[in-house]
Amino acid sequence: MDKQMKILVVDDFATMRKVIRNLLKQVGYENIAEAEDGVTALKALKSQKVDLIVSDWNMPNMTGLELLKEVRADEELKQTPFLMVTAEALQDNVIAAVKAGVSNYIVKPFTAETLNEKIKKILDKV
Repeated sequence: MDKQMKILVVDDFATMRKVIRNLLKQVGYENIAEAEDGVTALKALKSQKVDLIVSDWNMPNMTGLELLKEVRADEELKQTPFLMVTAEALQDNVIAAVKAGVSNYIVKPFTAETLNEKIKKILDKV
């Protein structure tokens, strides 16, 4: 696994972005960018190369699911691995995310080890 890869963390809560950033750092990832919603994330994705998106589901302006659909519809971004983070493990949400092309799914709260395992599984498929 490339610990230098660029990871974009998308969450409307600054505290949650910080938690995810710290968990990523615990498992060796240092190259981390942040966005507070899907709209900001999309701008960031179009202006820089990102190797993995870790996005919250529930956000204002553009939800994680809407962001996922935008990414998958974009010719230059569609191959970008996408890890969806949510507080709700609703079956319908999981199905919607899978249909939209999510790479993997993680439910809050989670540990650094769980996050690392999900990222490994995603990258093994790439």
